Amino acid sequence: MNRQRTIEHETELSGRGLFTGFPVHVRFKPAPGDAGITFVRTDQPAPVRIAAHVDNLTKRARRTSLRNGTAAIETVEHCLAAVRGLGIDNLIIELDNAELPAADGSAKPFIDALSAAGVVELPADRQVLRVTEPTRVAEEDAEVVAWPGEGDKLEVIYELDYGAGSPIGHQIYRFTLEGSSFLEQIAGARTFVLEEEAQALRSAGLGTHLTYEDVLVIGRDGPIENRYRYENECVRHKILDLIGDLMLAGSFVCGKIYARRSGHHLNHELVRKLLEARQRAQFQARLTGAPDLDIRQVQRILPHRFPMLLVDRVVEVDGDRRAVGIKNVTINEPYFTGHYPRQPIMPGVLIIEAMAQLGGILMAQKLEHTGKVAVLLSLDKVKFRRPVVPGDQLVMEAVAIRIKERTGQTECRATVNGEVAAEAQIRFMLVDADPA
Repeated sequence: MNRQRTIEHETELSGRGLFTGFPVHVRFKPAPGDAGITFVRTDQPAPVRIAAHVDNLTKRARRTSLRNGTAAIETVEHCLAAVRGLGIDNLIIELDNAELPAADGSAKPFIDALSAAGVVELPADRQVLRVTEPTRVAEEDAEVVAWPGEGDKLEVIYELDYGAGSPIGHQIYRFTLEGSSFLEQIAGARTFVLEEEAQALRSAGLGTHLTYEDVLVIGRDGPIENRYRYENECVRHKILDLIGDLMLAGSFVCGKIYARRSGHHLNHELVRKLLEARQRAQFQARLTGAPDLDIRQVQRILPHRFPMLLVDRVVEVDGDRRAVGIKNVTINEPYFTGHYPRQPIMPGVLIIEAMAQLGGILMAQKLEHTGKVAVLLSLDKVKFRRPVVPGDQLVMEAVAIRIKERTGQTECRATVNGEVAAEAQIRFMLVDADPA
């Protein structure tokens, strides 16, 4: 089995931030299985924890930064790339300032520190995000494309091309993350900047503490007062950044990726798209799997019967917070005889009724053993987005907004093939159940 990993002992790293120049001390700590990668700002009045996840991104130019409330952590991509390169799933990263140390602008200082701490396996199976369908994000002439790969490997092809007038020539590199390949081929590639870009950053007050020896600044004739570690160091660093950004999926991304002229923004968008694809696949699996409530259980909760019972099954019930139900629409529905004979369309009022019934089932999770039942009271913000016709599967979702002693309110939505068909806010009045 492919087991999760963490470090065996604590380890430390100090330096100054690449953009801010702030002095910072970092302490890496072991974390248990399924904990993920978590940054902790220890310089705050109370320590602020920020998970390495795309949901915590904050907008920054030329770097990847995370935020929780007012506390931010800048330039996390090199550290996260090192974590991925060593196959570490769980880690606590404490730091006493707003930006991780730049060191030499590569991932190697992080690799060295974490390797010195030792990497150990945990008694938990590794969770990965496999690319299951072709996915593309693009912006002007930049793009990132992902498609399924072999097993749990990550393969990257990056094409770097800033045009004929750039001092960086056309570079393309193919890399497979396995064994020690990251350390040997990618970890030492440093962040780089063109001379005119460096001047603009200095004018903006960023990186003013850096010298040409600290960062790879590329002029018309190549590196200024520096030299390349690899002939194609720039494209290798782009792969390093991409690998670090992919860690914001919350698990290891496995598949094949082609990137051309992409930066952090497109990398982040790809992570979002891959997470959305996984969520769709998981939801589809729930729709076809064993329901939480079958039709017999639905009938025990709802008083409705043919032809007014409009929930076939409930595929998911999350306590009294959320429910997802199914209505399979067939040509045998009695209302299609007159609505309409030549163009059968499910009446909008019945779509609302179906959502209300699901809302009633959700309310029942809260009202169980209270002697109360939910009766439709009012509708608000009702909108119909597309017709529902025979052969459609209506997937309904009800989310509880509030439940009080006498009333309850839900936010409901119905979709067909992921496309919204109707939505509404539905309020219920809670009344005494029939003692019979």
